[in-house]
Amino acid sequence: MDFKTFKNASIIALGLTLCGFFPGFYYYQAKMNNRTVSVKGLAEMDVKADLAVWTIKFKTTGNVLANVQNKLEKDQQSIISFLNDKGFADEEITESVIITNDLMTNPYRDTNNISSRYILSQTITVRTHKVDEIALALKDMASLISQGIVFDNPEYGSPVSYLFTKLNDIKPQMLEKATQNAKQAADEFAKSSNSQLGKIKTASQGVFSILPREETPNASESEQVFKKIRVVSTVQYYLD
Repeated sequence: MDFKTFKNASIIALGLTLCGFFPGFYYYQAKMNNRTVSVKGLAEMDVKADLAVWTIKFKTTGNVLANVQNKLEKDQQSIISFLNDKGFADEEITESVIITNDLMTNPYRDTNNISSRYILSQTITVRTHKVDEIALALKDMASLISQGIVFDNPEYGSPVSYLFTKLNDIKPQMLEKATQNAKQAADEFAKSSNSQLGKIKTASQGVFSILPREETPNASESEQVFKKIRVVSTVQYYLD
């Protein structure tokens, strides 16, 4: 074999070797980069509502519209005075428009069973950060009933909604805790697979949920002063 032929053969052999090396090398690198573990981290925190919205619905009935209206206005003033005495300022109290229902205008009315023609109703809303005072006022509502005030209670649930408005203040702390929880789980996985935990590949913070602290059957978060905030983060780590 002359030198020229040997040289060409060597070049071809080297080319074939490299063609085999690079795909194999990049395949190996891809497999190494795909060695990951995905874990979820949980964080929970008990909080107290910092805002309450109390809806007070009341109504009066009668056959003389002027008299019914006077009674409704008197009841309104009694309720507002009651709320002021309980520590709620006027700017925390709002009154809705008066709703008038004339039963005689109902085309399907039973004229034999109409004892009171007019039904007037109104709603007073208390929006306050004085959450504890709301609970105390609710206990004393009987004093208004004894004055002849008729309340139109909601068919379901409570007339008070308790809200937590400071979620953004605790988000960083909870996300840090969820990430730490996820890392602990990933560390355990790495140990059991004879690997070492590497850097974070991807992370998703998940959705923050506001739940009732006491998760009893049919429990409503908005009706409870104390709540539980929960977030689940998903973190993917490289394994070395």
